[in-house]
Amino acid sequence: MQVQVNTGDGLTGKDTLERWATDFLNEQLLRFRDEITRVEIQLTDEAKGKNGGDDTRCMLEARLNGHQPIAVQHHAQDMDDAIRGATGKLIRALEHTLGKLDRHEHRVRDTIRRDPSV
Repeated sequence: MQVQVNTGDGLTGKDTLERWATDFLNEQLLRFRDEITRVEIQLTDEAKGKNGGDDTRCMLEARLNGHQPIAVQHHAQDMDDAIRGATGKLIRALEHTLGKLDRHEHRVRDTIRRDPSV
């Protein structure tokens, strides 16, 4: 799974952030690795460097094999919390979307729950 990080003005440390975000997302999204081709991260400081509340926005977009992308966003006080919050939302969205596909049998997966001879 490829991870692409895009940052807006006012955010620093892109190289370190890219390494951490890649490792973190690969770990958190491990069970979806066969369905996801790429995850894009958009980080922006909506207060443009001024101190304030939840002014760091993280938008995650997961590109799925053969399906529409799934995008979520989360606002927090810092980059770490914004990425972690958006990741939790993305996991729930992926579970919902891929669960629907399983129920309607739109994706082929090996499973121990079904007898393959039936």
